Amino acid sequence: MTIRQPRYSKEEFARRGDEIYETQVRSQVEAGNDGKIVAIDIETGAFELADDTMVATRQLYKRVPDAQPWVVRIGHRAVHRFGARSLKDAL
Repeated sequence: MTIRQPRYSKEEFARRGDEIYETQVRSQVEAGNDGKIVAIDIETGAFELADDTMVATRQLYKRVPDAQPWVVRIGHRAVHRFGARSLKDAL
């Protein structure tokens, strides 16, 4: 079993992930995929789209075994939410 370790600080990880999503990925996946998950490798920009976080991440690891995945829920501010209120409604 491969043990993957983060190679960046949390801040750098988030910065890279957000930047790649906004500049390279968003325009390719946003239309018609609201609520779906996109897993992005913050080093290569490779990404996978799925209905579920684990599926998207596994698909990414199949393509890029040493990926550093950043996960985004399309059209939402957060991947997961806590409580009864939707984050999308809070916008």
